[in-house]
Amino acid sequence: MKQKKLGLPSVIATGVGLIVATSCLLSIGQGSATIGTSFIITMTIACAFNILTALSICELNALMPNLTGGMSQYTLACFGPFISIVVTVGGYLTCQTIMGSSEAAMFGNTLSSVFSDISITGAVYSIILVIILTIFNLFGVDMFAKIQNVVAYALIGSLAFLGIMGCLNLGTGEVIEQKSVISSDMGDVFSLLGLAFFLFIGVEFIVPISSQVKDARRKVPLGMVISLIAILVMQIFITVGFSHYTPWNELGESTVPHILYGTLLYGKVGTVWMTIISLLAVISTINTALFSISQICYGMSKINLLPTVFMKKNKRGTPYFGLLMVSLAIIIINATGLSTSNQLTFLILTGCTFWIFSYIILHCDVLILRKRLPKAPRTFKLPFGAVIPVIGIIGNAFMIYNIDSDWEVKKKIYIIFLIVLAVLSVYAIIWIKFVIKRPMFKAYQIKEVMAMESDLYHINHNPKLAKRFKISEVDNRQNSINTVAKIK
Repeated sequence: MKQKKLGLPSVIATGVGLIVATSCLLSIGQGSATIGTSFIITMTIACAFNILTALSICELNALMPNLTGGMSQYTLACFGPFISIVVTVGGYLTCQTIMGSSEAAMFGNTLSSVFSDISITGAVYSIILVIILTIFNLFGVDMFAKIQNVVAYALIGSLAFLGIMGCLNLGTGEVIEQKSVISSDMGDVFSLLGLAFFLFIGVEFIVPISSQVKDARRKVPLGMVISLIAILVMQIFITVGFSHYTPWNELGESTVPHILYGTLLYGKVGTVWMTIISLLAVISTINTALFSISQICYGMSKINLLPTVFMKKNKRGTPYFGLLMVSLAIIIINATGLSTSNQLTFLILTGCTFWIFSYIILHCDVLILRKRLPKAPRTFKLPFGAVIPVIGIIGNAFMIYNIDSDWEVKKKIYIIFLIVLAVLSVYAIIWIKFVIKRPMFKAYQIKEVMAMESDLYHINHNPKLAKRFKISEVDNRQNSINTVAKIK
């Protein structure tokens, strides 16, 4: 049966729904409270660099389409298994776990601030949410994904409306007198690039739906760019609205700045409005994070970069081991009492460092494949040769350097980053040397990476493994034919 084709609105909704989250609203509040409306300049620069990354990802997907492991497979074909393991596990699995933890904490903070009369800590709400969503994913009940489009447009529409109302002083609350610009020093503006970067990450998760998009060559890159620009415009409105209704010092101290803004703008109506929208957003975001991580682990296991236990699926077809592992990590992090804005901001910046580093590698992947396969057919190709990837690499490196304005905080983030990389390097060396027994830095051929996506590859190369995971040659014959066709 012919698959239903998706249009540009669905592509945009996917990008917006995955990027905008309640922890993003915390980042806007923290950045705005630090330098005022000058944070708009910081957000615009971060958005521009993320657009460059999105375009590089589109070219990689055009050359190697429909891969479940995503970045791990692109990097495997460029740098070999060592870099692929370190970057993907660090840049995506570690980062998604950290981001999911901050989202869960924001959920708990929101409920505890709204229901302040009930003596339940935010951590309890967070843990309950993660457990519920884990159960839904285990049973294959992805009910929140079914309303992703509605949630995405409702979220960005509501935030844009509340931002515009704040810009025009049309709220029912009191308009305050304060300086809109706290600092216009470019050093301060650049120092918040790491925080602003977090407002736009995740647009690459549009790529998995590209096979279902009509005229994907044009609409997927266009949808990515429109998603990022739409989010930037919404955030500009919100930042200006903050300056009119929310005292900067209160904004910087709040763990739920969006709830504070809604309350000061429209009173109780604003509180309820922001609460409902933010809860829907955080539920959708965490649910997506849990699902995507389990799928990435599954994809990496298929190309022998993670243990085969990540390939195990339950009766509902869910790769449950990766799902349970990440859920447990998020629960443990939230059980430690992750509740203050400083803790959340530090957690977000730490995760951003890993994600920015992975984006640098993605740009390098584009340059390597351009050099190695200059004439390979691509349905999408970046203009201006190597200019965009090179600018993207420089820009992302600059954001890592400016991950925080405080050198002590920056140093702690770098130390955690290096420790995690060291641990992952040890794992990668042991795994590559004693399990897969391949050269650590020798790139795989693209045709082999794409063939490993097929279940037939595992039937032919590891019959015992195929039998263990009930991989059927008959059931997967058509999938294998399609994969071979793509390779040719």
